[in-house]
Parts: sequence; structure tokens; C-alpha cells
Amino acid sequence: MDLGCTMGLSTTLFVMAFLLFGVASMKNQAYFNETGYLPCHFTNSQNISLSELVVFWQNQDKLVLYEFYRGKENPENVDPDYKGRTSLDKDNWTLRLHNVQIKDKGLYQCFVHRKGASGLVPVHQMSTDLSVLANFTQPEIMLTSNRTGNSDITNLTCSSAQGYPEPKKMFFQQTTMNSTTEHNAVMNIFQNSVTGLYNVSASVSLLISPEKNVSIFCVLQPERPQTELLSLPYIIGAKPTATPLPALEPVMTAFVLIPLFIFLCGAVFCVRLKKRKKQQPGPAPGCEAIKAEGEESKQTEERVGNRVPERSDEAQCVVNILKMASDDRRAAHF
Repeated sequence: MDLGCTMGLSTTLFVMAFLLFGVASMKNQAYFNETGYLPCHFTNSQNISLSELVVFWQNQDKLVLYEFYRGKENPENVDPDYKGRTSLDKDNWTLRLHNVQIKDKGLYQCFVHRKGASGLVPVHQMSTDLSVLANFTQPEIMLTSNRTGNSDITNLTCSSAQGYPEPKKMFFQQTTMNSTTEHNAVMNIFQNSVTGLYNVSASVSLLISPEKNVSIFCVLQPERPQTELLSLPYIIGAKPTATPLPALEPVMTAFVLIPLFIFLCGAVFCVRLKKRKKQQPGPAPGCEAIKAEGEESKQTEERVGNRVPERSDEAQCVVNILKMASDDRRAAHF
């Protein structure tokens, strides 16, 4: 037989088989611990009675998930891993797989046969590639111990858990008022041996300027179609700087201190002078009395004539001191 005829015959048989069995394939996604859908897309265009139909789904290891045998569910051929985890929607011939686990990812096939006198006749077949996703938790930043001894170095660790598949990248963003800097970090990955979920973490040491307010974010980039995850900001405030007290001007200092010093020295001098006068010996009591009367009469006449108020020695001393302090204050001002 001619080679061209052979290839043409093979192609024709393949197309006929495809049209006959209705082979189709699609991709589908399910989330961890939720429900996955395995459609069969069987339209029953021949109006075959349910009592003649045999429909079943199997995984890539040829283990049966569900079997619908001549109008009834047949659990005898179902693998133990799938018993109680499936349900059939007969309106659109879609199998629901409940409580999806990471190990449930893979290729599934739906087969539809017609039960006839001569046995099972294939009617329809469809394949579904099921992928399983699990959303990671929001990244969280924690402060770790400062092993460098430098107070401006900040050590941070970011972590996220319970996700699938393995993420592409985890990094830090350092943001100030005027700039944003990206810091790459080595991602540590741990996979739970039971659930198959991933926990990830990354650490970084950042040099933080004490004069600026800084916000640090942790970013996790999972595989599509999952969206990028951003942590809450870790905020480091600027350290307050001590404000020095303003120094007093020398002129103002002298203007205040010099008069005060003179006044205090004068007051001490007046007090000592008063004590010294009290301690000096005086004349006899009789003479003192006559002298006092004469002095008093003389002072009375002077007061009447001149109308000048009487001042004690101590008062006059204080007046003189205040006058000197005022003169010194004016001299210091100029």
C-alpha cells in the first residue's frame, strides 16, 4: 500500500474516532479543602435511556472516583480514597469532588458507555487536568535580635504559611517620604509532609537612618492566578534629637549679676556697721541726756525750717548702694 494512502487512512480513522467518542480535554482549578468540579460535557444527543448508560470517572492512576451504572450509583468499584467525597450533578454530568487535597491534583477522565446486547459501547470521553491552590496567609514581619551590635542595623524576619504551590519570590520594601528601595532575601521553604502545604520565611538586615521615619513592607509573589500579598507596614520612627538650651549673652549676664552682687555686699556692710556702732562705749548718762536734748532741739528746728524728712544712717546707706547699682547697670548696658 502506498505510504501516502496509509497516512491518509490513519488520519481519517483518528478523526472518526475523535468524532465518535467525543474526546475533549480541559483545565480546571480547585482550592484546598473546597470542592473541585470534573465535568463530562455529555449531551446525550442520541437520547439514550439512563438504564442503558454506564458512566464513571477515574484518575491518572486508573482508580475509580465514581460510577453510575444503568441508572444507579455503584460504590463497589470506587476506590476507598474517594468514597463519601463525590456527588454527581445529572443535569450537566459534572462530578463534584469534595474536600480537595493537594494530592488530588492531576488528570481525570470521564467515560460514557452504552450497555448493549454485545457489551459496552463507547459513547463519550473527556479529560480534566485539575490543579489545586491554597492561599498563603498575609505576610507578617517580626523584629529579631540585633547580633551586629550596631544600633542602626535592624534585623527583620517575614513569614507566610499554609499555601500552595511554592511561591516565586519573597522580598522587602523600605519606604521613606522620598524613596522606595527593594531588598531581596533568600526564601526558606518548608513543606508539610501530611497536607503538602508550604510555609515560607525570609530574613534581612537593614541599615536604618535614625533621622527618618521608615515603613517596611514584606511582599510575597505566588504563582498565578494567585495575587501578590503585602504585609502590614513595620514602622520605625525617627529618633528625637536633644535641643541645646540657648546661652545667655555676656552683656545681659553682667547687667543682671553685677548690680545684684553690689546690692548684697552693701546690705552686708550696713548690717555690720550698725552692729559696730552699738558696741562702741558712750559718755556718762547725765551728759548723754543733756546732749540728746540739745541735739533733738537742734534737729527739730532744722526740720521745721527746711521740711526735710529724717533718715537713719542705715537707710541712707541703702540709698547710696542702690544708686551705685543703678549707675553700674547703666554702664553695663552701654
